[in-house]
Amino acid sequence: MSEASVAILGAGRMGRGIALAFARRGVSSVLIDLKPRSDSDFRTLYSEVSKEVELTAQVLGEMDNAQDKALANHITVVARHGIRPALASARVLFEAVPETMEAKREAFAAISEYLPQETIVASTSSTFLSTDIAALVPGPRRCLNAHWLNPAYLIPLVEVSPHEDTDPNVVTEFAAFLEENEKVPVMCAPSAGYIVPRLQTLIMNEAARIVQEGVAKPQDIDKAIRVGFGVRYASMGVLEFVDFGGCDILHYASHYLAGALAADRFGSPEIVAQHMREGRLGLKTGLGFYDWKGLDLEGYRRLLLENLSFHIERAMRSEQAPRPRSAY
Repeated sequence: MSEASVAILGAGRMGRGIALAFARRGVSSVLIDLKPRSDSDFRTLYSEVSKEVELTAQVLGEMDNAQDKALANHITVVARHGIRPALASARVLFEAVPETMEAKREAFAAISEYLPQETIVASTSSTFLSTDIAALVPGPRRCLNAHWLNPAYLIPLVEVSPHEDTDPNVVTEFAAFLEENEKVPVMCAPSAGYIVPRLQTLIMNEAARIVQEGVAKPQDIDKAIRVGFGVRYASMGVLEFVDFGGCDILHYASHYLAGALAADRFGSPEIVAQHMREGRLGLKTGLGFYDWKGLDLEGYRRLLLENLSFHIERAMRSEQAPRPRSAY
């Protein structure tokens, strides 16, 4: 294995996705299967991983047979007895076992005596915080959380969440390692939901409420997301959009919706009221969530429209894909 090799605890969906992400960059990884299995069951697991790599390569349509084999050659699966050599040259260990504290405790206990002191430990938990995981890791200062989004081999984003005692040099090195491999790290504090799950949970629940209230059918809600909401936020971030339109628009729209729908969940947080008081309305005043002063606004708008046009074109093409019928 190369110096940049990766070890992954757990050979399930997320573990395989991470292995594929690094394999596409030519980085070797080893999937450590901690479950007790017979030789026959382990061969079945190995076959499943190999088939998944092959199918993924076919779906992506970017590899011929030789490249497909090269991709597979970058991923190794080992059983519990292979832990020591699997960890020996790992620059980073990703923990991707089931989302129970018992499973994570058992996983770290199984590898603790074999884990090199210099290996960075990154849990991929979408539930537990880095503060929860750190207590399980020998040498907790090299521990943080790295939340990937499925499919991990396609989505660039990784939400990186250190705990308060994580070594800052570890955070820097880990972020650089992700960037070396064409992932996009974003930093967040150890808080429930991190960034994306917290935002998307609100959106998914509100979409379900719209169906429940008979306001719109599922197919119309999802079409609105695919060709409206989604493409817009693929071109600019949410807070960038607030600044672009104006914090005052968000303030008044929130006030109206909270009253019209009799739902406090639509009310604005205090930071929006603070921005209103301070005149931080965004682009129109030069300061909001971002500092717009000195920015080449013409160049910014031109790039924004180019990106938006690209995403709209792709979204309209995707509308030709077959969709399931609504159950409502």
